[in-house]
Amino acid sequence: MTTNRRAAIFVGVMFILATVSAMLAAFFFYPPILTGPDYLINGAAAKNQVILGVLMELVLVCTAIGTAIGLFPVLRPYGERIALGHLCFRFLEAVVITIGIVAVLSLLTVSQNFVAAAAPDASAFLVAGTLLRAVYKWTFALGPLFFLGINTSMYSYLLYKSRLVPRPLAVLGMSGATLVFASAMLVLFGAEQLSTPVVLMALPIALYEMILAVWLIVKGFNPGAIASESARTGRNELLSAA
Repeated sequence: MTTNRRAAIFVGVMFILATVSAMLAAFFFYPPILTGPDYLINGAAAKNQVILGVLMELVLVCTAIGTAIGLFPVLRPYGERIALGHLCFRFLEAVVITIGIVAVLSLLTVSQNFVAAAAPDASAFLVAGTLLRAVYKWTFALGPLFFLGINTSMYSYLLYKSRLVPRPLAVLGMSGATLVFASAMLVLFGAEQLSTPVVLMALPIALYEMILAVWLIVKGFNPGAIASESARTGRNELLSAA
């Protein structure tokens, strides 16, 4: 198995894990502590569920870094600056998501202290809870939406340019990146992070990542495109030596 084939399988697995873990955290594990007026009570009652959500987002962080590391050496020959930009924005996405995880864990602590207090000062706990939920909301807008849109557009453009995957698939990626970037704008201007418009605009990029993942695992990167680039690089090196 060649290095590029191993990289394709690795990146494909990372994309699948990223999509699944993100959806599980947002839709199944986090709602008790991030939605509803009684989140301080519900969060403490659903402690284990919230922790599972945190673990899912930690998986998401690892997969974001994994896809960046896996794609960079493959994309670099087709546009080093854009490939490096993708690497940087992918790492920045991971950092922002991590900040959101810390906010959720802190909110869980506030929730547990609120429930455990004999006569809690509700206003103080609500202020802390509101602040931490706001931190998570904005990290969600910037990490899994804003920066995801930027780095996806970068690597999808290089996939299109290089023909490493079918061009219609790369076009779907660039289109999905545009939509998820627009969904980030909606959240920044006041839309709820799991509102219908935001979710619908994020669906194409989730679909793209799953299709791309399956393609990379089953087919891998286009060997013809890799061979063509290797031949071009070899000719350039010979000309430089001459």
